[in-house]
Amino acid sequence: MADSRRIPDLTRSAAMSPLCFLYFALPSLAAYITISIFFLRRPRLLHTPHSPAFRGRLTAHRGGSGEMLESTMAAIENSVAQKADLLELDCHLTRDGVVVVSHDKNLKRQSGLNKDISSLDFQDLPLYKKKLEIYFSPGRFACGSDRHMIRLEDVFQRFPQLPAIVEIKEKNEELIHKVASLAKRFHRSQITIWASEKSSIMKKCKAADLLPIFLLQAKQAVCCGYKMVRWFQRRMGVLKDLPLPFFTFAIPFPPRLIMRKSLIRHLEARGVQVIFWCLNEESDFEAASGLGATGIITDFPTALRCYLDNQQTSSSPWV
Repeated sequence: MADSRRIPDLTRSAAMSPLCFLYFALPSLAAYITISIFFLRRPRLLHTPHSPAFRGRLTAHRGGSGEMLESTMAAIENSVAQKADLLELDCHLTRDGVVVVSHDKNLKRQSGLNKDISSLDFQDLPLYKKKLEIYFSPGRFACGSDRHMIRLEDVFQRFPQLPAIVEIKEKNEELIHKVASLAKRFHRSQITIWASEKSSIMKKCKAADLLPIFLLQAKQAVCCGYKMVRWFQRRMGVLKDLPLPFFTFAIPFPPRLIMRKSLIRHLEARGVQVIFWCLNEESDFEAASGLGATGIITDFPTALRCYLDNQQTSSSPWV
């Protein structure tokens, strides 16, 4: 009889448990949402903003690969003439230990020679082809009389005060240490930004006393891969490195669902620069401006410079 009397109690208890859960969970969830919105709108209460060492309004992708041959000194000089705030460069190591500015590990696309950079000495590297297709503008080609591959050292020596994103393409500790050594040698610790798509490479950078990408050396910058209209063309949008070590995630849905002006305003208030890449059309420049982006990475520095100058003439708050 005792067991039969306990059955209704257990049933009643089981029925009450979801209600109890909701009784406690709903207020907790509401409090969490309220606090989150409060700090979203007042980010400086939790995060002391950092003063940026520079503002990356105009960043030249691969040195400015839409107007001159990518990763050449001529391309960089052209970008500097357009008052670029920041260079985006990629690096590899030759057989004789020279840090070379090159996007590709293999030379076939760039020169027609089907060999890796690591298999050749620097003096044996071939010339670039006379024209190269622009990666983010398929069907368009860049040309130039300067077809020589250059050393990262040459860039640092020629433009010692120009900030640069240096992307490490391979998990090569010698390459990482040599890039770090060059940055220290040319006193560029505050204006050299370390980049990689692989967290494993960034761990190697940290082990070499390098900082994670877009963190302290850039005074808190965040790069948002976002092809404003054709976002699914070639690659998905990627939100890289919020101010947490090695934090990277791909966005598996249209960027417009997360790339909102309120988010960018929040990041800016925290001292985090938001830079969109890689945008080559004026309509995309306009969209990034409308979202309040800090700046843009582009293959066409002249086109972006014209847009920025026009915005300045019209007293746009973006510039």
